[in-house]
Amino acid sequence: MERALDAAAGGRVAWGALALAAPGLNVKLAGMGDRDTPELRYMIRVFGSRALALGLGYLLSEPAARRRWRRLCLVVDVCDTAAGAVHLIRRDVPRGSAAGLVAITGGYAALGALALHAEAREE
Repeated sequence: MERALDAAAGGRVAWGALALAAPGLNVKLAGMGDRDTPELRYMIRVFGSRALALGLGYLLSEPAARRRWRRLCLVVDVCDTAAGAVHLIRRDVPRGSAAGLVAITGGYAALGALALHAEAREE
């Protein structure tokens, strides 16, 4: 489980750094290149800062503090997944883009929930 959580945190760092450095590329990779605007690039950078902070916070923490970071990441991932699901239902974001992003954030949320469950079993 720890390896998977470390890999997820590394993914947050990589994705966040990419979002900060090249938000236009991030928009294209999300399948929304036709909707690229300065406002969207700004929001991508905001997201990138958050992802980078969550990933680095987790990776640079002592084991006891990592429990707290896992919970914070889970809250963010559940909120992001729920927001994406709403857009899927509304169909106001390209379906493939929304589905891909929901799959990513949902995967992170599922991993966080599994880690939380494993912690509870150990106690």
